[in-house]
Amino acid sequence: MQIYNTQSRKKEEFVPIKPGEVSIYCCGPTVYNYFHIGNARPFIVFDTLRRYFEYKGMKVTYVQNFTDIDDKMIRRANEEGITVKELGERFIAEYYKDADALGVERATVNPRATQHIPEIIALIEKLIANGLAYTCSNGDVYYNTQAFAGYGKLSGQNLEDLESGARVDVDPNKQHPMDFAVWKAQKPGEPAWESPWGLGRPGWHIECSAMSMKYLGETFDIHCGGKDLVFPHHENEIAQSEGATGHPFVHYWMHNGFINVDNEKMSKSAGNFFTVRDISKKFDLEAVRMFMLSAHYRSPINFSEEMIAQAKASLDRLYTARDNYEFLLKNAGEGEIRPVDQEILDAIKTARAGFDAGMDDDLNTADALASIFELVRTANAQMDEKTPASVVREVLTALTELTGVMGLLTRKEEKADADVNALLEARAKARAEKNWAESDRLRDAIQAMGYVLKDTKQGQQLTKAM
Repeated sequence: MQIYNTQSRKKEEFVPIKPGEVSIYCCGPTVYNYFHIGNARPFIVFDTLRRYFEYKGMKVTYVQNFTDIDDKMIRRANEEGITVKELGERFIAEYYKDADALGVERATVNPRATQHIPEIIALIEKLIANGLAYTCSNGDVYYNTQAFAGYGKLSGQNLEDLESGARVDVDPNKQHPMDFAVWKAQKPGEPAWESPWGLGRPGWHIECSAMSMKYLGETFDIHCGGKDLVFPHHENEIAQSEGATGHPFVHYWMHNGFINVDNEKMSKSAGNFFTVRDISKKFDLEAVRMFMLSAHYRSPINFSEEMIAQAKASLDRLYTARDNYEFLLKNAGEGEIRPVDQEILDAIKTARAGFDAGMDDDLNTADALASIFELVRTANAQMDEKTPASVVREVLTALTELTGVMGLLTRKEEKADADVNALLEARAKARAEKNWAESDRLRDAIQAMGYVLKDTKQGQQLTKAM
């Protein structure tokens, strides 16, 4: 598999540190609100990466953190008159609801910053001992960016370039404008923890260094997140982690592109800032997942109602195909393989090979999806009532496995209740008696109950309306 490494700025062959195992750290949300559509993209994309490695038979340790102490959290908790912990618990629970609806599998570990204060303090102490962090008279501790020779290697800029292009806090305690806090002294009304430098709380960047190394080791395979995290967050993680250990921190850095909304940059001031919870009230979140995977993860993507509608139509096509194949399988016999059946079996091999080729080319989910749809096109054209059950089963297996890697087709076919089954039996009797008016009336009654009814050579095919 080839992966585009942000640090080297080129595609590289993926070679795991431990054969057959993959260690991945994906930056998670700050839990002060529902997460927005921009956050959803890395959650979906790198969940798909994890699924693909597992599909290839590899053991994956997937870590995604929760930032549960932060300036924004403190402000909102104070506004609501609750503790930061209460706020974090609430929005961690809400994160799981939306992530589940997007088909994002639970991480191996979801560490929280506030539960790893001892590890964070120990890391800061090591940085101070190595001459890479300094304490201030007020209890703040800053990272000394000038003391780390590799600072800027992820973003591809030197310290001077970064300083001239960045907006930085004016702080008289800093030795250099690009230095950043690894420990913040307590201010009135803020939660705090005991430390060698007095009561305080960790800086944003230090938490990910401490937690990733705790669960994945001092060097691990893949660190991923949105493009907006390259600088300063991931740049600072490298400085902290490598400064403390003297070892390479991460072998492959992966970053997804931005999301625009109706061809404009998403922002609260522009009024086009949407949380996934907002979107779920209007759109099927599985269609949102399909939309996210329809473009290469490093490319910018434009979110619009039209694009989601297209994704929904594509998703419906896959569900219809699956339902048709399952219905065909119920009535299929075990006949001999005809030339047309061999064409279907060849199409399955072609689809699997094309799917793997797309995913192996820097997680090109768009090409992988195209292979799935080509299989569906061939199967729809070639399968009939004489298709052997073994062939239908092979098609269903391939469709289920490949869409499963994408986190799609997760809804199971709903079984009709007794009332619907009674109407189906009555309609079958009416059709046998050529009572077409009664047959049409019963069909309308069934469809009014939320089902789609088709008459096929194998009998009445009932599916739940989407």
